[in-house]
Amino acid sequence: MKNAMKNVVLAAIIAVPAVAVHAQPNMEKYNKSCVVCHDQGVAGAPKTGDAAGWEPRMAKGMDALVASVKNGLNAMPPMGMCFDCTDEEYAELIKYMAAPAE
Repeated sequence: MKNAMKNVVLAAIIAVPAVAVHAQPNMEKYNKSCVVCHDQGVAGAPKTGDAAGWEPRMAKGMDALVASVKNGLNAMPPMGMCFDCTDEEYAELIKYMAAPAE
């Protein structure tokens, strides 16, 4: 009976999904590629930390936002000046910029 109970507890622990932790973006890439426009809102770019400014963009979904970065949009050049970013890095950078300022 003890072994059966151990197995149930162990199975429950294994089945619990890990808490999602948002990765900190590569700040070197942010400072090299994003900060120039997103720090001050140059040419209509939503400012980093301005959740309200990012809200309508985030509503489009991450796939659409990453596509916009890769293809360029309005004054933002293709690849957002981060020529070695992966799609995952673009997504991390977008989430970082869209998060409310602390």
